[in-house]
Amino acid sequence: MNISVFKCWMSVDLKKPIDLDSFDEIRKIDKGDMLSFCMDAPRHYSKAAQVATGFKVDFPKPENIIVAGMGGSAIGGELLKDWAQDTSRVPIEVCRDYHLPAYANKSTLVFCTSYSGETEETLSVFLEALKRKCKIVSLSSGGALREFAEKLNVPHLLVPSGMAPRATLPYLFLPLPTILEKIDFASGVNAELRETIRILKQVSAENSPEKQTKNNMAKTLATKINGTMPMVYGFRFYRAVAQRMKTQINENSKNLAKWEYFPELNHNEIVAWEEAEEFASHVSVIFVRDADEPEEIKNRIEFTKETINKTSAKTFEVWSKGKGKIARMSSIICTGDFTSVYLAVLRGVDPTPVKTISILKERLKQTGVKEKTVRELRKLSKG
Repeated sequence: MNISVFKCWMSVDLKKPIDLDSFDEIRKIDKGDMLSFCMDAPRHYSKAAQVATGFKVDFPKPENIIVAGMGGSAIGGELLKDWAQDTSRVPIEVCRDYHLPAYANKSTLVFCTSYSGETEETLSVFLEALKRKCKIVSLSSGGALREFAEKLNVPHLLVPSGMAPRATLPYLFLPLPTILEKIDFASGVNAELRETIRILKQVSAENSPEKQTKNNMAKTLATKINGTMPMVYGFRFYRAVAQRMKTQINENSKNLAKWEYFPELNHNEIVAWEEAEEFASHVSVIFVRDADEPEEIKNRIEFTKETINKTSAKTFEVWSKGKGKIARMSSIICTGDFTSVYLAVLRGVDPTPVKTISILKERLKQTGVKEKTVRELRKLSKG
């Protein structure tokens, strides 16, 4: 990208600065009220935990697990993979495509997640999983996925409707570890969820619109990264957490962003900072931190910070809260969600609409892929 074009893209033409400490100003821009989902995160996590706890499933132990979904419906699978990496006795992978990997078979547990229940990639995977006789659990708020799951006697978890898919993370993540506990692949999940809800009450209060910017981590971070392309750096079970923050900045803030994770980024991206030069002044880096981060990771983070601080890029840290993994991961996610909404407000854009995605979905209807999949599912359901 030409540096002059980059500068042009980063500039935001606002008639006057937005006051993040004015709730009235926030509401004028946040017309879809995305901020309310951030503020209500503890309630949504609590409700999601209740829904998941009451869900009945009885499968023999699978040899591998696949979470199939796209966008906001897939990030729960990424979080599950990171959360379980130290304890799962079988591989967990995320499928973000129309087709299952070749190894998927009757010994595979496939979670098909689509908030709307109409995602064509997920419906395609659902059909393949049926044909390969995989063990299947589906999650949606309705749509074709629910319809055919019920007709074909596939366990289906119904989640609340009427939300932007990216705001439904609790309902598309928490059921996954809970179900794994039900089939004896995890333990202590309920205790983790109770702590998570308590921690999120604290994080939501600390970042609420009532809190002034000087005492509000999310408002402060949004203000400082405004006008830059944020890079979010995570590690280990904060890998997908960094990805989530990046995608929230994309969708809510309508702002370019990227994510990477340690130690991998120390084998490639860190070299780019040697010659970042003028680009660095248009970039910010957010480090996800943890009080108990391993020494080898801590050393890498500190060295990377020192390297970046030699440039004109801005660097920031967001520290996790809590003891259990889910609480610590969720505390960063919640802070990132608030930050993305406040950044949207500063940029003068409504966080809720995702016009380009809607336009793309309309264009994809012309290919007929979804209609073909639904026809095949209909035939299967009629037996």
